Amino acid sequence: MPKNSKAVKRELDDDVTESVRDLLSNEDTCDDTFKKSSLIVGGGGGDGEGKDLNGDMDVEDGGSDAEDDAARPAWNSKLQYILAQVGFSVGLGNVWRFPYLCQKNGGGAYLVPYLILLIVIGIPLFFLELSVGQRIRRGSIGVWNYISPRLGGIGFASCVVCFFVALYYNVIIGWSLFYFSQSFQQPLPWHECPLVKNKTTTCRTHTPSSTTTCSHLHDTQDVVPECEKSSATTYYWYREALNISDSISESGGLNWRMTICLLAAWSMVCLAMIKGIQSSGKVMYFSSLFPYVVLICFLVRALLLKGSVDGIRHMFTPKLEIMLEAKVWREAATQVFFALGLGFGGVIAFSSYNKRDNNCHFDAVLVSFINFFTSVLATLVVFAVLGFKANIMNGKCVALNTKKIVGLLGNEISRDLIPHHINFSATVSAEDYQQMTEIIRGVTEKDLGLGSCSIEEELNKAVQGTGLAFIAFTEAMTHFPASPFWSVMFFLMLVNLGLGSMFGTIEGIITPLVDTFKVRKEFLTVGVCLLAFFIGLLFVQRSGNYWVAMFDDYSATLPLLIVVILENVAVAWVYGTDKFFEDLKDMLGFTPFRFYYYMWKYVTPLLLILLLGSSVIQLGITPPSYSAWIKDLASEKSLSYPPWGLAVCISLVVMAIMPVPVVFFLRYFNIIDENAGVVSTISYKKGCIIQEIARPEEEDDASLIHAKSPSPMPGNSIYRKQNGGVPDSTPNGRYGIGYLMADMPDMPESDL
Repeated sequence: MPKNSKAVKRELDDDVTESVRDLLSNEDTCDDTFKKSSLIVGGGGGDGEGKDLNGDMDVEDGGSDAEDDAARPAWNSKLQYILAQVGFSVGLGNVWRFPYLCQKNGGGAYLVPYLILLIVIGIPLFFLELSVGQRIRRGSIGVWNYISPRLGGIGFASCVVCFFVALYYNVIIGWSLFYFSQSFQQPLPWHECPLVKNKTTTCRTHTPSSTTTCSHLHDTQDVVPECEKSSATTYYWYREALNISDSISESGGLNWRMTICLLAAWSMVCLAMIKGIQSSGKVMYFSSLFPYVVLICFLVRALLLKGSVDGIRHMFTPKLEIMLEAKVWREAATQVFFALGLGFGGVIAFSSYNKRDNNCHFDAVLVSFINFFTSVLATLVVFAVLGFKANIMNGKCVALNTKKIVGLLGNEISRDLIPHHINFSATVSAEDYQQMTEIIRGVTEKDLGLGSCSIEEELNKAVQGTGLAFIAFTEAMTHFPASPFWSVMFFLMLVNLGLGSMFGTIEGIITPLVDTFKVRKEFLTVGVCLLAFFIGLLFVQRSGNYWVAMFDDYSATLPLLIVVILENVAVAWVYGTDKFFEDLKDMLGFTPFRFYYYMWKYVTPLLLILLLGSSVIQLGITPPSYSAWIKDLASEKSLSYPPWGLAVCISLVVMAIMPVPVVFFLRYFNIIDENAGVVSTISYKKGCIIQEIARPEEEDDASLIHAKSPSPMPGNSIYRKQNGGVPDSTPNGRYGIGYLMADMPDMPESDL
């Protein structure tokens, strides 16, 4: 040992004994600042403070940066943690995709397969990710390295997918910020089509001299043709907001307004995340709860509007024959999968900051059902508002066609066909119009060009994603009393939903990288956000909407399915379901239901493989394409990706999943030592253990968690070394006061 180490060792003994005594008496709580000591055991090479080249222990007294770096933050409260998980899992998809899938796939009957798959796939996998994060207390890279170094690529793949998703997801937040900024005006800028001035001139030719003179008479104002062919909200979205090009091949340069909004979105994310969960956790109180306030306000307001009940009735009218189709179950499984944020690493990252004895099974069930009921609440809101909009559109249709009928009276239509109670001088109701047209069509064989004007047809025009948020919903809000207020609330809600998911996504990138490479979290956060902003400029070109669609379709779906299948296999088959159940009993104090045993080991992997196979087949059947907005036609048109676009689609999938085979082969052929770079750091403060990693080579009693090694050593607790009177552990696997303790058993060798 280095010079004066005996004196330092005695100081450590006194400090640890005092810490144990505090733990047993439950007199002290964990402070926000470190007390005195940080014990660092030499690792993979290189010397520094706290260790020497021979790996001997050296203890410093306070003041070291290693104390702050080694400390793992913790949630201030259970509520803060639950709100973080809810904020991550409840996102834009709950508002603009679940209602669309529900309406498209059988209405209320769709809830049956969704609930079944939530219980069979969603909750077991969510519980699995929460458990491994809380058990091992690392991000996604550290967790899978810990279970099997050869499967360490799973964590890197999760990071890559998180980065891809963060790139375009924040662009959507930027779009919402733009609409939010434009909502503070009456009337709303997308309320009606803009007008263009046309100068009317007259020219006269003088015969003797053959000269022509022209004089300006007056200006006329005409509706912009592109808007006249579509609608005011559609025109505003594609032309005013995005200024979109006709195809992905036409970049069109940067849209400066959206560039500013993207910068604002990344600045908000960076500021909220820069201090880790200490800062993002506080933001969660607002970003997670505010959307519920808005949704409830929207629901109450919408229910007071004419036609809202029609929308809700249409939504929940079950179409049982559709429910039996395989496609419905595939789409329900996909929605369950992405609704909970499985495979991103955000769930693992958030749970890694928990106390070891936290009841993560309760959290998994609670958050899953909060997510489900949020989707149902959002569906009620969306279809109540769309029911109101359908009545408005239907009223316009009736008024337009009634004028046609009045013009045809006496010529094509006999006045005797019109029921006597219908008064054309007043507003004709939808029911009277239906009665009138049925009589006319029954007598006249000639097509008079009269529309059907059905509320059902309006409601069947299902929209999702940006089409729902920025076109259909904005159009409905123009008819709301005090429409600017509701517009501000709606887009502020979208920003909050997006930010909640972004925090989890960025945490899925930052936490594993900090755990693995020991970099400062603040610098890494700023670096990641800056890099993502500059790459994200690709999405704020005039063709940026097509890039968002490409990344949304191909950067996450297949890679995440593969990642979650590997996660399931790693825990259930590599580590072992029986051993994992023992760990859960140690953590929770009770044995989880046997239901999870069979789900993890057999049912869930099989269903995931079937889902992966059906997704691959679906991609093979449907060539990659995107919906382009054609300015001259003022409508969307499906276009195939150019060859380079197909290459990008394939590259996104390959790049996301590539870390898995690369790490496996590097470990398998010993190009990278499976134990390289593992450093054992035990940092504690008075009253609680903060973090623990192990160095397998050192046969000392300070090893708390052992990495894989040819001859693993028993994991003796430092507390048992320093104070023999301390009991080994309580039946609940801890010292009985809820702090993380150092009694984690060795993880067994894997076969990989």
